[in-house]
Amino acid sequence: MILYIGADHRGFKLKGELKSFLEESGYTVSDVGNTVYDENDDYPDYAKQVAEKVTADIFERESKGILICGSGVGMDIVANRFSQIRSVLAFSPDHAMASRNEDDTNVLSIPADFIGVEQAKKIVSAWLQTSFSGEERYKRRIKKTQDLGNSIN
Repeated sequence: MILYIGADHRGFKLKGELKSFLEESGYTVSDVGNTVYDENDDYPDYAKQVAEKVTADIFERESKGILICGSGVGMDIVANRFSQIRSVLAFSPDHAMASRNEDDTNVLSIPADFIGVEQAKKIVSAWLQTSFSGEERYKRRIKKTQDLGNSIN
């Protein structure tokens, strides 16, 4: 599995911490940026890159994305505009686990302004270690959500 990670200036420091943590934990991490601190960068640029990478890999290999900005909301909104992406804005490990178990999320958005490094590590770990349950009711709901997205112009 490859993890694509991206952050704007407000998530830049936390991204560096999480990238090191993930690599030390044995994950393959691809950093889509920003690669330098730039207080004038824009979160949609990095959310788009991560969502595109995860979408491109969806049928070839399992990949996931991690997005970090100040509130997490902007990144989450952009990622969820892509039809194959199910992004969650998680504030706790339990929330992250539920999103994987029930909604098979493939992108995790993290609010750097509201959680610290240790909490972020716990959230990411819980999210990565939780599998989709595969229960029929969850599959049905995911399909309905995807179908709805495909019907909206």
